[in-house]
Formats: sequence, C-alpha cells, structure tokens
Amino acid sequence: MHTQPATHDVVLVGAGHTNMHIVRMFKMKPIPGVRLTVISPTGTAPYSGMLPGTLAGIYTPEDMQVDLYRAVEPTGMQLIVAPATGLDPKKRRVFLEGRPPVRFDVCSVGIGSIPAMRGLWAENENVLSIKPMATFLDRLNARLDDLVQTQPLHLAVVGGGAAGTEVAFCVENYLKSKGTTSQVSLIDGGAMILKSSIDRTRELAMAEFKRRGMDVVTNHRVKDYIDGELHFENGSARRADLVIWTAAAAPPPVLDAFDLPKAPDGFLAVNQTLQSTSNAPVFVVGDTASFVDQPVPKAGVYAVREGPVLWENIKRFLNNKPLQNYEPQSGFMSLLATGDGRAIGQYKGKAAIGKLVWKVKNHIDRKFMRMHQSYEPMAPVPPSKDDVPAMKCRGCGGKVGAGVLSAALEKINVNNSEHVGLAEPDDAAILDLTNGPANVVSVDFFQAFLSDPYIVGRVAALNALSDIWAMGADAVGALAMVTLPEASPGLQTETLHQLLAGGVHELNLAGAELLGGHTIESQDMTIGYTTLGRFADGVNPFRKNGVQPGDLLILSKPLGTGTVLAALGDGKCHSRWMETMLPHMLVSNQGASEVAREFDIVAATDVTGFGLAGHMLEMLGPSNCSAKLNGADIPLFDGFEELTADGIRSTLYPSNRESAEFNGANIANNDSAAAHALFDPQTSGGLLIAVSPDKADQLVAALRDRDCPLAAVIGEAVPANGKSTLTL
Repeated sequence: MHTQPATHDVVLVGAGHTNMHIVRMFKMKPIPGVRLTVISPTGTAPYSGMLPGTLAGIYTPEDMQVDLYRAVEPTGMQLIVAPATGLDPKKRRVFLEGRPPVRFDVCSVGIGSIPAMRGLWAENENVLSIKPMATFLDRLNARLDDLVQTQPLHLAVVGGGAAGTEVAFCVENYLKSKGTTSQVSLIDGGAMILKSSIDRTRELAMAEFKRRGMDVVTNHRVKDYIDGELHFENGSARRADLVIWTAAAAPPPVLDAFDLPKAPDGFLAVNQTLQSTSNAPVFVVGDTASFVDQPVPKAGVYAVREGPVLWENIKRFLNNKPLQNYEPQSGFMSLLATGDGRAIGQYKGKAAIGKLVWKVKNHIDRKFMRMHQSYEPMAPVPPSKDDVPAMKCRGCGGKVGAGVLSAALEKINVNNSEHVGLAEPDDAAILDLTNGPANVVSVDFFQAFLSDPYIVGRVAALNALSDIWAMGADAVGALAMVTLPEASPGLQTETLHQLLAGGVHELNLAGAELLGGHTIESQDMTIGYTTLGRFADGVNPFRKNGVQPGDLLILSKPLGTGTVLAALGDGKCHSRWMETMLPHMLVSNQGASEVAREFDIVAATDVTGFGLAGHMLEMLGPSNCSAKLNGADIPLFDGFEELTADGIRSTLYPSNRESAEFNGANIANNDSAAAHALFDPQTSGGLLIAVSPDKADQLVAALRDRDCPLAAVIGEAVPANGKSTLTL
C-alpha cells in the first residue's frame, strides 16, 4: 500500500507547553498528509514549573528540559532551531533570523512572554530576566562567575508573583552550591506579594520568608538600576549586586512583526477557539495569546489545558470542520516550592505547607515531564482508507516535476554573470572560457542527517566544496543533485527551496555559483554537489603525497560527527552536543586552505567518510611514511566519548576500521575514545595537514584565528619500515 504523501505543512512557532502537546500527540498518532515542523530559538524547551526545584538543587537542568533534538529529530517531524522574526498570514510565511522564511498551511504561535520593563533589564548585565528560561541558568552562572569575589552577594528578586516567590525561596540554595554567601530579598511594586492568592497562602509565604531572615519589600516600584543599586519611584534606593527580574508578563518585541491583530495588552488577540481574530490559519497559545472574550491570567496551567483543544482544532481546520471552543478552568491547584523539600499548596480556598505538598508537586511535575521526555521513534503511520497501490516510475520518470523545480529556483537569487547556468537555463552549464576553464572537479552527496533542509543544504555544499579546498584550489561553481521524498508539489517546492537556499548561501560565500543540477523523487532526502574549481596562476595543488619523516600532522576540526549523528537518529543525542557540533560543521574549509597556502605546507587532505585513519593512510602510503599519533591531542566533539562508551557507532564505522587496519592502522587493543574516533566517518570534517616542525605552532595559531579554534597537532610522520602504519 502506498501511504498518503504529505500535502500540508503544520508549523509550530515556539516549543512551549501547548505546542509540545501537539508534538507528543503527533508522535503517537500522526495526522495523515501532514508534515509537522517545530521552530524554536534553542534546542531545549524548559518546563517552568521545575525551575525553582532546579535552583534548589533537587533537579538537574536536564530534568527540567525537553531535549528537542531527541524529541523531534528521530520522529519524521522537522526541527528548525532559529529565532522567529515575523509572520505574514497572507503569504503564510514565518520569517526566521538569518535564513529563508518557512511556509505553512496551519501555524500555531506560542513564543511566551517576557517580563515587563524590558528596557531596564535588557540593558544591565547584572539584571537577569527570568526569560528566556532556556538560557537563564547559563546567564546566571556567567554573572556569578564574574561576581565570585562579592561576599555576601546581595541578590534582589523583583516581582512578587508566584514565579518571583518561588525563585526567592530556592535561589539561596543555588548560590550556596556555587560557594556564594548571599542576602536574598523579594521586591514588589504592589501592596502585597502573591496578590492572586488567598490570604492564607500569602501568610504562609510571609512566615517562611521571616523564618529565613529574608526581606520582603512591597510598595517599591523599580525605576532604574544604577551602579549596583535599585532605584525606586519613591526616591529610595537599595543595594543589589545581582537582580533576577520576574515582573509581570509583557509581549515580546518580535510580536510587532507578526502581522496579526493585537489585544490592548500587546499580545496576539484570539477567540475562544485559539484562532487569531483575523481568521487567518494561525492559532495562538500560552502567554502569547490574549482572549478577547474571556481573558485568563498568564500562567502555565492554562497553556497545558489548551493543548488538547489545539490538537483537535488543527485537525478540524485541515478538514474544514467547525472548531472547538477552549473553556478555561475556573480554578486550579497552586503549588509553590520552598526549596527545602516542602511546598506551599493552595486549592479550593484552602492552603497548607509541608513535605506532603511537595510530594504532590513533585509527582505532578515529574509525570508531566515523563510524557515529553520519551524519546522513542515515532509510531508508523497506519494505512489510510484513501491509500491506493502505486508503482513509482524509475529512471527519468522519477524526476521531480518541472513546476516544483522552477518554483523553488524562482525564490533563490541566481545570477550567473560569467557562466551559462541557471540565470539562463540550458541543457548544460557553460563555464567562462575567456578566463580559463575550471581545472578541478569533485563530487559528494549524502542522505539528510537533519530534518532541517536549510542546514542540510549548507553542510552539503561545504562538504562537497571541501574537496576543492583540500587541493588548494578556488571554488568556481557547483551542480546540485537532490532526491526529494514524495509529497505534494507545494511541499516539495518548499523543501527544495530550503535545500538549495542553504547550498547557495555557502556557494556564494565561497565565490562560487550554482550552475544547475538534477532532482528526482526517492524515499529519502539526499543532496550533494558536483563541484568545480580552478587553481590560480602559478599555484601548485596540494597533494596527499610528499609527507616527510619528522613532519607534524595537524587536524583543523574535531572528530566525531558520525557517532553523534548516529545517536541523533536513535534519540540519544543531547541538544547540547548538537549545538556544539553544528557550528563546526558549518565552518568552511576555505579559510583553513588559505592559511595552509600561506605556510607552504607539505601535504593535505580533507577528513570525510573514510575517517581520519583512512584518509591519513592515503597520505602516508604514497609518501613511504608511517605516523605516530597522540590520542590525548586529538580533538573530539562533546558527547563522542560518552556515546562511544555506550557502544554507539556509525554504520560506516566497521567498514572503515576493517579497511584501515588492513592498510596499516595498528590499534587493535586500544579501546580509547580517540582510537574509535580514527574510524568515525566525518561529515563536513576538517583538513589534515602535514607541515614541517618549524612552522607547526604558527600554522595552528593561524588556523585557530580562522574559525578553527580546536585545531591541533595530533602526531608526527616517521619513516616507514616497509608498509606504512598508523599507531596511537
């Protein structure tokens, strides 16, 4: 049976509680014909209810976060890690920072809120906004590192609502864990803290603050923060070495670029179905939404309850059915962590404090997170009644439609000034014959390793161009080779556009052009390029041979992409590992090639699919040399050592190891991470450079100045005793 191809793009902007409910439900029962995309500025989605417990040391930072790379990447959904910068409902486009917009058929916006008085906290490094929560702990740690000599540290929490109260209770433990003594105070501009709570809850909180000797300052509205002091509208001032800002919710400035109706409070106006009041195919959820008919407080409990309604209404919208109304709950259980294994609870007009209340809160929070921290692959899509047998054409009959190709190319700025290419399409590209033809050619392609086609397109171009730079040549142009999964023409156009836009971005930075290519339908998305280059006049190519005994071997980038990407597909790659590795993968080898040219290097190659051992032996054999490597000096990507210890390997690892050991790799009894890294296939890996010892330190320093901060000398060439060998 032929499963229904994707025909609609559902895009979630933001990974808050409501949108993550859609991810969870889609994982369990995908909507037939829908491609789901999650857009988030970070690779993790924090759960605000567990931040106080994390500050108190009860939870780890990982406990309070949903790892989006693990939750989304193995499932068939798309993940785009980039800040949204705007939305056009008429063109159905979400605009993103530094990359092309993403189209949608249905969109859900849930990017949260920010604390009020942004101008104050955004311009003072010692005033930390509680949001974005995904980066709060990192920002707090950075400031504590700078203030380590300030003892005791006067810390003020501004905002006496539930969030501020919990943070004030719990942050003292966090400061103690950092070796910092502190005096914590809670400050609010109103007459009381917890103004939305009942009197008994407030009494319990105030008694707890008094028991701990912590100041609670009310009726003090902050006016400014100057030279370590909070200045208030009543003319008084108070010392505050560090301020945590948890004031009332305000709309993020980016909402100004969302072309949707706004409520009087500046948030996006929605009706009771969660749909924008504009009737555009846009839903708005969580703090980002303001209901025009029945306003609700900006609280996470409402966002959680909106999830099932949003899930139902997305399906109804796609099927042209009437939408369901969201009915906010009239009340809810309020639970405030005190950071010492107790909590204050309020429910149905009563309040209590104690360990039992904490057990209830801890149970609820952990149960909620277990639902979203399940990182197994998505369930297979059951056959639809509309599924029909289909035999896909092979050969040229499997090409992507001409309309898809032309529509995608129209969105990309292609201006072939020197060559007959895509600006004036013909049967083949014609190079500029008056300026000398290209004299270097290579080809490389791979299956998509991420669901984000734009990033895949960028890496594919860099990976293919790397062969040109490894020879010391300049890039001229490239021909794309793309296979697209079956989908509607509109969705295929969007995917192809994103893929090629990423490739063109890198080609243009390299001074090269996209000259043409070929597209075809297949089960998996793949992309690659035939690349063309040219040696400048008088320039000799870098070759793999020519290594001499005594030459030092330099690696420009860390190793480990094969293993980390294998873990990504299994849901075992943490977002922090991906976010560390991707920037290196997106570093062009052009800079390293130019630096190598300046130092008159001996030999070079790029480290790609055959791994470091395979490519190094290709250099050593023709040079009649062997190599001794120092495993401690080989740079490895974060996560590689842990993953390798767990037995995770790229599928190409066994073949690489067998081939390398047959050809001279002599590390049979070495089980170190560095030993395994020698056989790990690299995607957009670095250059392996041989250079005379007197130039090595300067070359490494120059590489580090050219976006290769972990470049290192990893070993030395030695005379071969017969067959070339590689030892660690």
